Amino acid sequence: MKTEIHANSTLKRVTVKGKRMVIELWEPEMPARDAKGNYPALEALAVLQARDILRTRRKLGLSQKELARRAGVRVETLNRIEHATSSPNVPTMVKINRALKEAALQAETR
Repeated sequence: MKTEIHANSTLKRVTVKGKRMVIELWEPEMPARDAKGNYPALEALAVLQARDILRTRRKLGLSQKELARRAGVRVETLNRIEHATSSPNVPTMVKINRALKEAALQAETR
């Protein structure tokens, strides 16, 4: 199986038994490990944050646009965070976290 991943893409091209397929990645992949088998800390943290936001947002049934609106951040900013291409500052994470918690509370009361 041959795999190609293109930068800033959510698509993964895979060749299986000579047939090319495209698989959509819904979570960013962990960065490559170093020679000692460890992940680079900052890159791994960005991926873990991205996965946590993605999983929670999807569990609540929110689109990126809706979460960005609720958090008061730009959709592009949220997209970069969810793709782990950008590490958010603390105020941005607080806004996103607050919006997710409020959405979860609203979902519980329905």
